[in-house]
Amino acid sequence: MTAETTAPVVVAIELDDPDLADRLAALLGTVSGLRLAAPGERADVAVVATEPAARGAANGFQLTARERDVLALLAEGASNKEIARSLGISVHTAKFHVGSLLDKLDATGRTDAVAHAARHGIINL
Repeated sequence: MTAETTAPVVVAIELDDPDLADRLAALLGTVSGLRLAAPGERADVAVVATEPAARGAANGFQLTARERDVLALLAEGASNKEIARSLGISVHTAKFHVGSLLDKLDATGRTDAVAHAARHGIINL
């Protein structure tokens, strides 16, 4: 009898978050019977995840990833200066993102924006 050799299952990883893609590739790379697809190679299975903008869109809000980061910091009570420092952006850019959130969430202030976001399931408090 001859031992039948089975080809490994080829897995493609297509994630917007490069850090998560690297971690998943490292994990899947250790699984027997799996092989990660080279860029552009046809795969048997694909792990695909795009930026979760649809999470806000489902509730009628189109928030960018950066706006969700700012919103999380607002929920912690961070000032514009603290937001800027935490995200590595200028205070002016932090103010811009806060203003954009207030507009998108139709909020009257920072606390109102966090309350609106929590009520609509955009963030969990």
